[in-house]
Amino acid sequence: MNQRPSAAYVSSSWAALAIGFFGYLIGLWRANMVLHEKGYYFTLLMFGLFAVVSLQKSVRDKLEGIKVTEIYHNICWFGVFISMTLLVVGLWNASLLPSEKGFYAFGFLLAMFGAVSIQKNTRDIQIIEQHSENSAAL
Repeated sequence: MNQRPSAAYVSSSWAALAIGFFGYLIGLWRANMVLHEKGYYFTLLMFGLFAVVSLQKSVRDKLEGIKVTEIYHNICWFGVFISMTLLVVGLWNASLLPSEKGFYAFGFLLAMFGAVSIQKNTRDIQIIEQHSENSAAL
C-alpha cells in the first residue's frame, strides 16, 4: 500500500456513515413506536456497526499477517449475520409502512458501509504515515 485514500473517498465514507446513522436515528425518534421497540432497533444499529468494524479489522489483520484467532473472526461474521437477520425479522413483523421498512433497512446498510469504509481508510492512512515516518528516519 503506497497510495493514500483520496479526500473525496474519505469524505464520502464519513458522509455515508453520518447519513445512514443519523437518518436511521431521526427515523426512530419520529417513529410511532413504543420505547422498547425503538430500543431494539437502536441496539441492532449499534451492534451491527460494532460487528462490521470488528470484522473489517480482523480480515485486515489476517491479510497483514497479524495473528487473529479463528474463533474471534467467526464471532465477527456471526455478529454481522445476526444483526442483519434480527433487523430483517424485526422489520418483517413490524406494523410499519413498506416505505418505512425500506428506510430503516437502507439507513442500516448505509451506516454499516460507511463504518467499514472509515475503518479501511483509517488503517490505510495509518500505514502510509507509519511508512513515511520510517522512510524519513532512514
